[in-house]
Amino acid sequence: MKKVSLIAAAVASALIAGSAFAESEVALDVTSGDSAMEVEVKNPTDVIADGWEVHGYMSSNVRVVDGTTVDTEFGKPDYKTAGTHGKSTNQVEFVVKKHSEYQNGVWADYVLRTEYGNGNSYAYSSSGSQKANTTAQFEVKEAFVELGGILGDDTSIWGGQRFLNRAAGILSGEFWKQSSGIGAGIQTKLDGKTAGIAYVMADPDAGSDAPGAERTTASSVDLYYYGVDAGIGSLDFDFKYGKKVVDGENEDGMGAAVTLNTSYYGLDGWTQNAIAYGSGVMQNRGVNFGGWSGGNDDAESLFLTSYGVLNISDKWQLGTEATYITALDQLWGAEGLTRYILAARPSYKLNDNVRLEATASYGHEEGDEGYWGRTGDDLESNIINLEIATAFTANSDYFGRPQVKPYISYIKADDEASAKQIGIDSGDDEFVFGVHTEIWF
Repeated sequence: MKKVSLIAAAVASALIAGSAFAESEVALDVTSGDSAMEVEVKNPTDVIADGWEVHGYMSSNVRVVDGTTVDTEFGKPDYKTAGTHGKSTNQVEFVVKKHSEYQNGVWADYVLRTEYGNGNSYAYSSSGSQKANTTAQFEVKEAFVELGGILGDDTSIWGGQRFLNRAAGILSGEFWKQSSGIGAGIQTKLDGKTAGIAYVMADPDAGSDAPGAERTTASSVDLYYYGVDAGIGSLDFDFKYGKKVVDGENEDGMGAAVTLNTSYYGLDGWTQNAIAYGSGVMQNRGVNFGGWSGGNDDAESLFLTSYGVLNISDKWQLGTEATYITALDQLWGAEGLTRYILAARPSYKLNDNVRLEATASYGHEEGDEGYWGRTGDDLESNIINLEIATAFTANSDYFGRPQVKPYISYIKADDEASAKQIGIDSGDDEFVFGVHTEIWF
């Protein structure tokens, strides 16, 4: 047979095989690498419900300092300020969720979160690619599958890359609780309360330009029990045991937190109030696990936070946050380190679509002689942040979104050394002019 005839015969065979599979409603395309094959499901389970959800987030911050963009958040991630001046010029997230329910009682969620621009401080134009081809900007941050109904009506199992059980202050914006990485877990109901166990891993070198020759994988075993009635609200309990490979040896540590979800100190509104302890690998607020986790036997900290919103009247609302973290021994390699912030943001509804805001915060940091090389008058820093803003929004509630919010933020340090620590190049104060655009959907 000629070569041409051989090719024709192969193509014909493939078409016939494809036609046969096409007539079967249970044929699936399975792709592995560069090849693809057909797989027939012998006993398919009927899908009785199937649907998609799309959610997302956008934060665009047009910040001007002396006519330029700047690569600093003026101490906001370190609980030193609480203004609107986060540095992401254009952060976009999309969360796509596919929910399926099957005739045999099983349900499945596939969740995919993509993100662009988180932490970027540059203002891009339309000159083509915004980064070199070897540098990613559009990234997959979550991709996991959760299956329910297999081990019981109230039980689900999950696996993949996930942000698990996150909580953040409303004015600092800092996530103090999370497990961010790849892993697996099981969640169920015990006496009507949510209970779970998970194992999560994260590599600090992941995504770096020059990853280390030896892996320094951090891992966390999470135990949690949420929704316990406390009479004045509900209690959430978290416990984490962490490990990290350093120079071929395992460092470990543990963290624990108790969270009270209740009213605004007995008034109309809500608060989250938490106390957390962390040691070793889990020194960072005890229950804040990710690629940043690490520490030795000397690392030990105590963390307290309380934040929420008070509904004063139909027109007035008040958001507040008080956060405190201190080294019981060492924290992030510093002896005697203590940080705290007190912040408040009153909000006035001018009408259904305009909200006036003012933000005030006071941040303090101190440590023992020589911490991070600081000596003398450099041992203590105090930062004041004052801000006024007008939010144009579709809903003028405190969390009304979408919104476009012009603002003026003034940051004042107690001396030039403290100012330099938060990115102020000259002097001890700075004005930031900006417009923050934000939407959740």
